[in-house]
Amino acid sequence: MPVVLDSPAAVRRAAMDLLARREYGRFELTRKLCQCGALVGLVDPVLDRLADEGLLSDARYLEAFVRKRAIGGYGPLRIREELARQGLSRSAIEQAFQESTFDWSERLRDVWQRKFAGQKPQDQRERGKQARFLAYRGFPADMISQLWRDSTAD
Repeated sequence: MPVVLDSPAAVRRAAMDLLARREYGRFELTRKLCQCGALVGLVDPVLDRLADEGLLSDARYLEAFVRKRAIGGYGPLRIREELARQGLSRSAIEQAFQESTFDWSERLRDVWQRKFAGQKPQDQRERGKQARFLAYRGFPADMISQLWRDSTAD
């Protein structure tokens, strides 16, 4: 039986159920509630109230998202792009990155160690393979080059 979200109380209950599972950004939560059949006219006031009560926070969502993706082996470029696609402002995204405590060089080294066993590329083909993988994961080219220079010193 489908849930009917035709009152502010029903929309709030659905929003609280979603927020109980994990953090959501306002844009994502609005989209999710609308997919469940809630009207935008009902969603916005409910989300405003949840934000006023401290139950909905884009800052908390950004922090959790950056942490989860970084631990999952993704770099800052990819994470920024994913967040921008979710409708979050560039300034809020940059604020979340400034507040994060991740050492992106260390994250890059961990990903490289797991995927390539710390083997520096021996030829252009291997160099391209490693660079493409690490770039796809969201690490900048200068960090990748620095990683290989540093691994020579080890």
